[in-house]
Amino acid sequence: RVQLVESGGGSVQSGGSLRLSCAASGYTYSSYCMAWFRQRPGKEREGVAGIDSDTNGSYADSVKGRFTISQDNAKNTLYLQMNNLNPEDTAMYYCAAEGLIGDYCVGSMVPDEYSYWGQGTQVTVSS
Repeated sequence: RVQLVESGGGSVQSGGSLRLSCAASGYTYSSYCMAWFRQRPGKEREGVAGIDSDTNGSYADSVKGRFTISQDNAKNTLYLQMNNLNPEDTAMYYCAAEGLIGDYCVGSMVPDEYSYWGQGTQVTVSS
């Protein structure tokens, strides 16, 4: 069965950096589309970054220029490098996966388009 396990969260001060990892198992990694989401306190889950089949990233406006999504197919792992963090980035971060439809991932950041979710990793940024 599909399993996604996030790691790398923690507490940092404003301006700091973290790298999140999402280890995937139970399926052929290259046959699934992947993305990162977050849920801030009192807010709905929102897309942060998606990655297309050409490994180009799509980003929410709030994180453009600060976050970078990447993947290592050999390790079945998705990453999110987060730089210049600010308190508004405080959230539970989730990775998500969905089976490839057709032969191309478009890097969607729409939560309803993903069926498989990790348990999340907490990121807390203090000012």
